[in-house]
Amino acid sequence: MQYRKLGKTGFNVSEISLGTWQVGGKWGDPFSHETADSILNAAVDSGINFIDTADVYGDGESEKAVGRLVRSRSERVYVATKCGRQLQPHTNEAYQPEALRKFVEASLRNMQLETLDLIQLHCPPTEVYYRPEIFELFDRLKEEGKILNLGVSVEKVEEGLKALTFPNVTSIQLIFNMFRQRPAELLFQEAKRHDVGLIVRVPLASGLLTGKFSPHTTFSPDDHRQFNRDGAAFDKGETFSGVDYETGLAAVEELKKVFPNQPNLAPIALRWVLMFDEVSCVIPGASRPDQLTSNLQAAELPALTAEQMQAVRAIYEQRIKPLVHQVW
Repeated sequence: MQYRKLGKTGFNVSEISLGTWQVGGKWGDPFSHETADSILNAAVDSGINFIDTADVYGDGESEKAVGRLVRSRSERVYVATKCGRQLQPHTNEAYQPEALRKFVEASLRNMQLETLDLIQLHCPPTEVYYRPEIFELFDRLKEEGKILNLGVSVEKVEEGLKALTFPNVTSIQLIFNMFRQRPAELLFQEAKRHDVGLIVRVPLASGLLTGKFSPHTTFSPDDHRQFNRDGAAFDKGETFSGVDYETGLAAVEELKKVFPNQPNLAPIALRWVLMFDEVSCVIPGASRPDQLTSNLQAAELPALTAEQMQAVRAIYEQRIKPLVHQVW
């Protein structure tokens, strides 16, 4: 495992880390703490030392599992969680310092920890990034010893760029993958200039970039890849990176020609993300231990060649960019 600095947090984090949206089992299934414990411990055994969760994952069960892991291990494991998505309705007006404070304190209770290494605003409405009083709250929480660092999880490049104007923002979590390349144009260089770490989520475009899906693949009604394709529940860009499913399948077929004889494209898709030095870590999820094993293979792959990088870019330019580039 290789490690990279997470911006001005000073943390050296595993370049392949773990996201825990579905760590308790596959989409739509009840949360399994046995599955979560198996995946989380296997992750730390492999050298992963950064785990991303959120208070809404599994209705708090994911946070409980992560906290249990951290308390049970001797290794230094950095914990990142998120707050804000519990607000109903999830609007700019609902974002108030006192509400966010209560969420942070609830996360600490959930995980039975005294301090959060990183708390992130969880994809708030764009208007929230223009409200200094929201960001000032986290200076108070840091003074109180409840958090070490503040980060943001964003949907749009604009939100990331605005977040960089607040000195206490230490990290930006964003969607970046072969089908979502816009962040590399301006946001990456600005984050580097501000010494802000970049945490990449949805690196496999909700599984599309594994190369294992087909027109006949079915998803359960409780799976966001079924119910959120048009953004019915949350931002459309979180599902298949906002790419139309059939369009994505066609682009994946082109990728298979660039990387022939690869039954699983996931490690290559992760290695592609890590080709960008500005990225601090990538946080693919896993609902089974074998998916974690697959993700970790990316650490063993050689760097992609310039020709391969250009070929991936060409597929994006031709098939994906006209449809999604300016949306996020």
